[in-house]
Amino acid sequence: MAGAIIENMSTKKLVIVGVTLLLFQAFAFMVGGLIAPSPTTAVHYLATKCVDTIKHRQGTKWFMPWGPNQCDKIRTFDEAMAKKIEANNIVFAVHIPMNNNEMSPWFQFMLVILQFDIAFKMYNQIEDGALATIDVGLAYRDDTLSEWTEMAHSFEQRKLTCNFTTTKTFENEGRYYECDVLPFMEVGSVAHKYYLLNIRLPVNERKKVNVGIGELKDIRLVSIHQNGGFTKVWFAMKTFLTPSILIIMIWYWRRITLMSRPPVLLEKVILALGISMTFINIPVEWFSVGFNWTWMLLFGDIRQGIFYSMLLSFWIIFCGEHLMDQTERNRFSVYWKQVGPIVFGSFCLFIFDMCERGVQLTNPFYSIWASDVGTELAMAFIIVAGICACLYFLFLCFMVFQVFRNISGKRTSLPAMSKARRLHYEGLIFRFKFLMLVTLACAAMTVIFFIISQVNEGHWHWGDHTVQVNSAFFTGIYGMWNLYVFAIMFLYAPSHKRYGDDQSSGQCITGDVGANSGEDIQLTTTITHVDGPTEIYKMTGKEAQE
Repeated sequence: MAGAIIENMSTKKLVIVGVTLLLFQAFAFMVGGLIAPSPTTAVHYLATKCVDTIKHRQGTKWFMPWGPNQCDKIRTFDEAMAKKIEANNIVFAVHIPMNNNEMSPWFQFMLVILQFDIAFKMYNQIEDGALATIDVGLAYRDDTLSEWTEMAHSFEQRKLTCNFTTTKTFENEGRYYECDVLPFMEVGSVAHKYYLLNIRLPVNERKKVNVGIGELKDIRLVSIHQNGGFTKVWFAMKTFLTPSILIIMIWYWRRITLMSRPPVLLEKVILALGISMTFINIPVEWFSVGFNWTWMLLFGDIRQGIFYSMLLSFWIIFCGEHLMDQTERNRFSVYWKQVGPIVFGSFCLFIFDMCERGVQLTNPFYSIWASDVGTELAMAFIIVAGICACLYFLFLCFMVFQVFRNISGKRTSLPAMSKARRLHYEGLIFRFKFLMLVTLACAAMTVIFFIISQVNEGHWHWGDHTVQVNSAFFTGIYGMWNLYVFAIMFLYAPSHKRYGDDQSSGQCITGDVGANSGEDIQLTTTITHVDGPTEIYKMTGKEAQE
């Protein structure tokens, strides 16, 4: 048997391949650090207070905060009281983006958070568990002359979480509460140039609607979108990497199918890993620039979830197939205890995503963080996901330690061999251990990236606790995944080169019994189902069979 490229390629060529991959990895980080801008931009808005002079309006009227058709405005609620304007006739208007700017499909998504400016009054304090009922409408248009088209309308409730840091006395009236930011809106595509939000806070004392929420002064919004420059760099990386992984995957599987034996489990899992990497690479996001596909965020999460599941499962099987204490090999059912929780966790991630982004396809103002139960579930989910990711990494470290210990135990057979053969197997063991250490490094970076991504996605719901993620981190990790998958498929592809044809039968390695009985050491087994891609794989298989 020819073996795999990782064991038959010369050390010089392997070093060249490794250095080349390392340079590409450095380039991936540099692309994000030197070329791409920060991943997202946050723009702050102060809502304009417009007056709806018609009490029982038929149809929808959109109130513009500025421009030729701007609304009748008031500066403060004291002015509204002086003019006898009721709270139900006040509309908070926010135009996105700012004047003389345009939104772009390159922004990919738009997340909006809300914060109330509420002043303290002794006789109008915020009640415990106060709920703000919001009547909100979203409209769009693509030029400054056309009429606004309604995109969404909803009645939402948001729980106020505010603290008054000083003593509640008459002397401190007028000071502001410190209120947490509230999730408000998320749109999965930015297909239009201009957006308009009209927000009402209807008051109904009989039904206790917007009663006990304090003395509202202003509404502030923060609009967060992906930077167009980062989007272009991200799309360019996907466009370049897709054919690279696709070509190496086809080349790898063609070499596997040319072999006389059927593929073993490890080779099938490597192919599945390549397929999942190709699936996440395919730059379907290019279509989002020309089409209003609001489901692209959800689709992207699903693709990433599939890749996470495949990558984590691959590492478990990759280590497991090289453990000598495996009683059975080359069967996927052996790993159900390890892979099962990964699949279950990924399914939970999918359900969690559907509970929010799935609903947002029809109602962009929906948020799982809006209720106490939803917030607790979401927080618990993120914390548990982070803990499980850390536990997975520790378990993987334990498996790698077992592999190292068992492989090192096999080194006791090496001194009895001839010098050439001993150096050959010492080289194989060193290469395999180095690959396992690279695997652990990739796993560590992946776990860190997963945890930071989860925290970063929910940080606006946690108040001031934020995590800044640099573009270099995104591009570097994404490049690392591709380079790792590329390296695994390349190194584990069958080699055309044979080592020691005159010394090895391919499935067992024995010395010349008559000449040197000390080299009569069988490192592998002749049982066909243990036959595999590398000598290390077969060495460990012998121990398992014994």
